[in-house]
Amino acid sequence: MDRKKVGKSDVEISAIGLGTTTFGREIGEETAFQIMDYALENGITFFDTAEAYGGGQAFENRKNAYGTTDIREKSMEMSSSELIIGRWMKSRGTRKDVEICTKISGGRGKAEEIRSSIDASLKRLGTDYIDIYKIHAPDVNTPISETLSELTNQVNLGKTRTIGGSNYNEFQISEMIDSAKSNRYKRFEIMQPNYSLAVPDAEIDVFPICTKEEIAITPYSPLGAGFLTGKYIRGDRESIPKGTRMDVAPGHIDIYFNDRSFNIVDKLKLKSEELGVPITQLAMAWVMSNKYVTAALAGAKSPDHLKNAISAYNLKLGDLRDEMSSWG
Repeated sequence: MDRKKVGKSDVEISAIGLGTTTFGREIGEETAFQIMDYALENGITFFDTAEAYGGGQAFENRKNAYGTTDIREKSMEMSSSELIIGRWMKSRGTRKDVEICTKISGGRGKAEEIRSSIDASLKRLGTDYIDIYKIHAPDVNTPISETLSELTNQVNLGKTRTIGGSNYNEFQISEMIDSAKSNRYKRFEIMQPNYSLAVPDAEIDVFPICTKEEIAITPYSPLGAGFLTGKYIRGDRESIPKGTRMDVAPGHIDIYFNDRSFNIVDKLKLKSEELGVPITQLAMAWVMSNKYVTAALAGAKSPDHLKNAISAYNLKLGDLRDEMSSWG
């Protein structure tokens, strides 16, 4: 598996990252261990998690947003993803073999929030350092200078090797860069946008400034939270397959259930049949073949899903990528 630098830092990551939001939510600990074992055996060493990734949080989010109280999660453990990764690393003795990225929840950029959250993540992960620590989404009520000042402090303390952000737009990234330069703070060396055939906006809003500033780009949801697998029915928001991302986290429905996205799925299906290539491989290969992508995050509910991601990474699209880009 190819390895690439994270911006101007000394951190290197594998070209495929393992997204672990499913751990404890859609899958149990035994399956998560199998997936991490398979990842490491096949050179996937970049593991992406967050304090907010947990079966307990998923249940609470559904309950608060939709009033649902049925149990759809595999675990009610809060921050189950970090905890499962921590138990796996302790069981396998693999801490030095992987690059861990975790995140403080969005909208929490105050100094005291960062200090308490990073310490809690370190404890759950059972490690004394995090390779990459990100702000999950911008805190519009806290000056970016305060956020960067404390993150710089955390780097200097050795609690994280480098820092980054997720779900930042071009203006917010530019503001971060200006503040880091003027105050001599550490800057974000990595950005994590939502990016797929269904949601390609990051190509215009995020990629250009990151490329110019040599900031790594590690998109999440290359399959559109599972939407691009073709398992959902146009116009039917009620018959969502049980156990899928849209079932456990219904908020994704509003993002992907629209005519444009369903039209892309229809074209993906036709091209998949024409080429004899699984639809999921085509969708992921489109993201992975973007020359500006440092690493694409692939979620998994079984080792076979990672095997599919590796096949997608090795798939050469050539001119087909341009054709697929025109579908939107």
